[in-house]
Amino acid sequence: MVNPIIGITGNYGDKGCELAEGYYLSVLKAGGTPVVIPPHKDKEALTALLDKLDGIVFSGGGDINPLLLGEEPLPQLHSVCPQRDEQELFLAREAFHRQIPMLGICRGIQVMAAALGGKVFQDIYTQFEGQGARSKEQEKSPDTEGQEVSSCPLHPAPCPLIKHSQDMPRHFASHTVCFEEGSLLQSIFGGKQVLPVNSFHHQAVSEPGPHLKVSAKSPDGIIEAVESTEHKALLGVQWHPECFILNGDESMMAVFRWLNTEARTFAQAKHIHDTSIILDSHCDTPMFFSDDSKENITMFGTRSDKVLVNLPKMTEGRLDASIMVAYLPQGERTPEAFKAATEKADRLLTQMEVMVQANNDRVGFAQTKEDILHLKAQGKKAILRGIENGYAIGKDLSLLEHFKHRGIVYMTLCHNGDNDICDSARGNAEHGGLSNFGRQVVQEMNRLGILVDMSHASEKSFYDALELSKVPIVCSHSSARALCDHPRNLTDDQMRALAKADGVAQTTVYNGFLRKDGQATIIDAIEHLCHAAKIMGVEHVGLGTDFDGDGGVPGLADASEIINFTRHLLRRQFSEEDIRLIMGGNFLRAMATAKIPL
Repeated sequence: MVNPIIGITGNYGDKGCELAEGYYLSVLKAGGTPVVIPPHKDKEALTALLDKLDGIVFSGGGDINPLLLGEEPLPQLHSVCPQRDEQELFLAREAFHRQIPMLGICRGIQVMAAALGGKVFQDIYTQFEGQGARSKEQEKSPDTEGQEVSSCPLHPAPCPLIKHSQDMPRHFASHTVCFEEGSLLQSIFGGKQVLPVNSFHHQAVSEPGPHLKVSAKSPDGIIEAVESTEHKALLGVQWHPECFILNGDESMMAVFRWLNTEARTFAQAKHIHDTSIILDSHCDTPMFFSDDSKENITMFGTRSDKVLVNLPKMTEGRLDASIMVAYLPQGERTPEAFKAATEKADRLLTQMEVMVQANNDRVGFAQTKEDILHLKAQGKKAILRGIENGYAIGKDLSLLEHFKHRGIVYMTLCHNGDNDICDSARGNAEHGGLSNFGRQVVQEMNRLGILVDMSHASEKSFYDALELSKVPIVCSHSSARALCDHPRNLTDDQMRALAKADGVAQTTVYNGFLRKDGQATIIDAIEHLCHAAKIMGVEHVGLGTDFDGDGGVPGLADASEIINFTRHLLRRQFSEEDIRLIMGGNFLRAMATAKIPL
């Protein structure tokens, strides 16, 4: 692979854009190709540039305009560079949405924190009252004698606010920082606990915000480094590591090598996404549809926070195709209830059609791999349709053909409760597996080319369908019971049987199906997929997020973070060919085997 392209934000001086040589020399020496990003406000041009970058360095410079952060300026505020502020806050947010690796240096760490929901001290000498530092009044007070207030285990004694703007040359260290135990930054520097750094600032991050956490502090408690809370390639340092290389000192090159490695992985992930079909086999976005078609159209066409899957987020995550389902909670099994369930499924499918048609310059419907490829060649995303819960057909077998004509590619036989087709994993074993009607349903789905989806089904229902079906069945959103003992998850024996029948199991990112307690993250989702691949073989696994159906965990929280999953697969040493199978190829093979017509 060619060297990754690393954008570096330029400073602003008397002649316009300028950049200290330490930044681009450090990027070059680490193996990257540096590109300067000049200060300007053309968001269209900046967005186009982001699509070409593999990493970004936010460089140092003047103070951030507090008005942009909802604050009035303090008297201690230094010179502000308005030419940079809006641009760099925009860049940081957009790069975050695209999962682009970021390194913030001095002002850069503050830009990252401010852009991602954190806060910044306008002046640490007048505002900081944190653990590990004592104000001038405290220093004079005899009541503070002997108090142990430092958060750094290597600096247990009380420490007054130190000098954070050195007068010595920039390539010499002036104070130390203490790493948080187990932090990314500590691992980057080989497990050290303390690092001597230089220092040229009077501002600093005061609150990292929800997406960042503290990696290091100075002895007085000032935040000196932050990293991602979501297993993303984000790192910010308050010192200037780029200065040391100018004196032949490579002690700080570790952070630039880290950025280069992450940028190279990101570039590889982009290449895989550009040259493959990336498919999410299950999302519940239609659950958020209302009777207002305009609202649904806008919600899908813009970067709305109401849903986890829409066109901007699919674009940012480089997701080609999503199978959206008409979800039906299990209800009463009366003629009136069956009629209402069928009507609801039809209504949701119609709303999908309206949504896609209104955005047809950027998206289209698909039923086959060829459809998706055709849309991708046009620069469009693909929506495939499914039904979650065979409750939609009640006891009427003919409705399967009706829904086939409406474009569905699979139907999940049940949901959380037994229905007339089969027993649910959360049901009462009413039929002892598939009912007689359920057997007819599986056979008719085979005839019509509708994939049989056994997510949510009981083990007996699963095995009955596996034995009866003439084509591979799928589990569109099911994780591993060996890692999380939940009846919705698949046992190892189920996985082996499914693989033997050439079916696929799509790991889901529903928190309760990944962990029995605590908050699951993308790492848990990766562990579940790795376990399934070990049991079944990589040819039988994939990803079905359950986005907008309560699926989503830190690091894989919406469609914009799909490429983050690919990045973590690369870090686990999956080959490019393996990832192409996992991220869409396996499920598309199952669709083709079901003989879904062109």
